[in-house]
Amino acid sequence: MEDLTERRIVVVTGASSGIGLAAAVDLATRGDQVVLVGRDPARLQAAGDRVREASGERPELFRADFAVLDDVRRLAEKLRAAYDRIDVLANNAGAIVLQPVTTVDGFELSIQANHLAPFLLSNLLRDRIGRMVVTASGAHRSGVLDPADLNATLRDFRAYRAYGTSKQANILFTAEAARRWPDVPAYSFHPGVVRTRFGADSPLVSLGMRLLPFRSPEKGAETLVWLANQDPSRLTSGGYYYDRRPRRPLAKARDPQLAARLWTASAQAVGVDA
Repeated sequence: MEDLTERRIVVVTGASSGIGLAAAVDLATRGDQVVLVGRDPARLQAAGDRVREASGERPELFRADFAVLDDVRRLAEKLRAAYDRIDVLANNAGAIVLQPVTTVDGFELSIQANHLAPFLLSNLLRDRIGRMVVTASGAHRSGVLDPADLNATLRDFRAYRAYGTSKQANILFTAEAARRWPDVPAYSFHPGVVRTRFGADSPLVSLGMRLLPFRSPEKGAETLVWLANQDPSRLTSGGYYYDRRPRRPLAKARDPQLAARLWTASAQAVGVDA
């Protein structure tokens, strides 16, 4: 149960920019003690400055690269040492990968950064977490998840399919976490199509970001902040939300057998007990 008699501790991954930074600013100005996790030290420092300017208090900053699972393990150790509880874990870090990349851990980068890393972090912090919010996406429609082969998207690589597969995994992971961890309310959400640094290395994607009517990061973060603050009795643990309303993801993202298989495969992949 969350202790509402003192300030909540909220850990936001992917907090250096975009939805994560917007959510961190919002939560900090509401009085939460926010903890920012990011990959790039300079951008993480700038994000901390932004939160301090908005809230009057400098947040704690933790650097971790989710493309390296040992970084995630070190992050979990540091968070466990720093906090005896994490009232909200916002698993928001993610990336669209434009070329086939295999990480040092041997996994396709999208599935590792967007799913396996937060899966590992959540499992390592499981006894500390009061609530979990996972940034998923309507892009799960393009997912082709096969738990028996988490690297399947490396063959005939297509960026959006690889990304969609990782977002399909996010939704399934959230639902299975809610089943396995009934004391930890867990929610996933679609933020809408948000103007962020995603695809910043692609001239075509960057042009689209400038020309198309994308949402602001602040608008995209609204449902994350809402899920972090709503009374759990008003929400469905394991549910998928969009614009602060429950939504029904495609069947391939709500198959309980597929979710259970994904959990087992993910646990084996990152070396935690299933």
